[in-house]
Amino acid sequence: MTASKLSISLAVLMVIIGMGWGIAMAISGNHETAPAHAHLNLLGWVSLFLMGLYYRWHPERDQSGLAKLQVAVWAAATAAMVAGIALIYSGAPQAEPLAAISSLVLFADMLLFGWIVLGASRQPVAHPAE
Repeated sequence: MTASKLSISLAVLMVIIGMGWGIAMAISGNHETAPAHAHLNLLGWVSLFLMGLYYRWHPERDQSGLAKLQVAVWAAATAAMVAGIALIYSGAPQAEPLAAISSLVLFADMLLFGWIVLGASRQPVAHPAE
């Protein structure tokens, strides 16, 4: 599986979960986990989808193991951070380390993505003859 396929597939999964969560909050009238819901939609749906588009538009990076690892780490850290935030807003402040550590993992992973995009873009890419 390519990084783009993995990223876009995970983005779609996360937006389905996010939409279901939003509908459940609307039906129940309980919006205490709205901050976690927002993080899921932004980091899970929007960010993963945009990363997937980048990898799709750069096929030389789309196949790389590093790109696939970057996407997998992003998805796992997003899930952990969202769970931590949801627990905190549901009255479990002991989940703060989960949210904090996963946010640092996300930051490090964004630095990796930045390196893939900016650092790797300076390297010449061989394009096969068409």
